[in-house]
Amino acid sequence: MTMAEIERNELNKNSKGGTELMLEGLYSRLDHDLLDKFQIIPSRVRDLKQDKIRIYWLHDLPNDPETQHIKEASSRNRFHKIVYCCNWQMQQYQTLLGVPHDIQSCVIDNAIDPIPYMEKSKDVIRLVYTSTPQRGLEILVPVFQELCKKYDNIELDVFSSFKIYGWEEADRRFEPLYEVCRQHPKINYHGFQPNEVVREHLQKAHIFAYPSIWLECNSLSLIGAMSAGLMCVHPNYGGMTDTAGQLTQMYHWDKDVNVHANIFYNMMCNAIETVNDDNMQGYLRYVKSYADNRYNWDKIASQWNSLLVGLHDRYKDTDLSIQKNYFSFKTS
Repeated sequence: MTMAEIERNELNKNSKGGTELMLEGLYSRLDHDLLDKFQIIPSRVRDLKQDKIRIYWLHDLPNDPETQHIKEASSRNRFHKIVYCCNWQMQQYQTLLGVPHDIQSCVIDNAIDPIPYMEKSKDVIRLVYTSTPQRGLEILVPVFQELCKKYDNIELDVFSSFKIYGWEEADRRFEPLYEVCRQHPKINYHGFQPNEVVREHLQKAHIFAYPSIWLECNSLSLIGAMSAGLMCVHPNYGGMTDTAGQLTQMYHWDKDVNVHANIFYNMMCNAIETVNDDNMQGYLRYVKSYADNRYNWDKIASQWNSLLVGLHDRYKDTDLSIQKNYFSFKTS
């Protein structure tokens, strides 16, 4: 078995973010002899390998400077397949960049290994935030401070740092916010931790508190929280509506930070007061089942395998450097 090479560049070479987790998960599950026939490019295009079947795996948004090239047919035609990580993301590329809705594109969800369910404490209600700070931590922390004035049985675990991407210098802007977390008696600031540590804390948590102000496509943080049986409180912003399947405690997003914070505060009050109800716990087990089945790595890896096998069968006898042959329709 040959060892297929995972695509890296100067920006993600030290990253342990969601895109890199997806790549590592995929390459650990599929046959490396098959993978060696492909160049799977995550979001940022650098050197293209003319002797490989090229898949452009998009994790970023169409307003990212690194993806603007895809609006040109000449750029799209360098790839044999374009894979999006959610339908909302694909529709954004179609609407904003004019990428056609055709057979060159497909959607394959992000994936996780389901998180085993653990009974939650009935005494302390644990809130958790597991994303980079710019996505909503600046709303969560002051809202949590207010919640502590009303509820004395809550704690917050914060897993947040740009160290996940290897960008330690980007944390400087948020250092005052991190210090507030460190000094608060009911906030546990963990910074960056390996995925297995985050998963362990998710098992013990009750509520995923995510007042996101950041457009994202397919949130692995949200998927993991759903799988762990948490009540997930977040806005209907970006691809999270697609990710959540309309099953979470979702609220209408507002661009005014103060309005957003007030909506989030009220949603959190309701979550804290109802999360341990038997009916709610039953519902959250249903949400967990949805996440575990939709985003299960076994299912997603099978979809990827089918895609790669199909592309290999189609292009194995084709000169991959000839663009006019990329998308010719073959009949038996």
